[in-house]
Amino acid sequence: MRRMLVRSALALVLCAALSAPALAHAILVESQPAIDGTTASGHVEFRLRYNSRIDRRRSRLILTLPDQSQTILKIRDDGTEDLLLTAAELQPGHYSLRWQVLAVDGHITRGDVPFTVEAAP
Repeated sequence: MRRMLVRSALALVLCAALSAPALAHAILVESQPAIDGTTASGHVEFRLRYNSRIDRRRSRLILTLPDQSQTILKIRDDGTEDLLLTAAELQPGHYSLRWQVLAVDGHITRGDVPFTVEAAP
């Protein structure tokens, strides 16, 4: 009888754990420019969409330039709660946009979007 109660309790805990909504970290699901993508030089718009709401005030975008120097990009206040928007004037070369966001689950996630800027036709 005791063994049956223990098994039932374990099964109940397992079912509860599997059916509870998962608190997902913010994962980048779409970016413009795309990861390893190419864009034309000049005014470049950045759009980063995540799988959950993010806290813009506690998020950061750092652009690594072709000479490996870095600059912090200002995040715009407009857009949906799962989107970061910014822009920069860029010359041809290889760049990387490092993102760091705070998700609604309270966890910070980060990643990079490497891309290439080509001379405008």
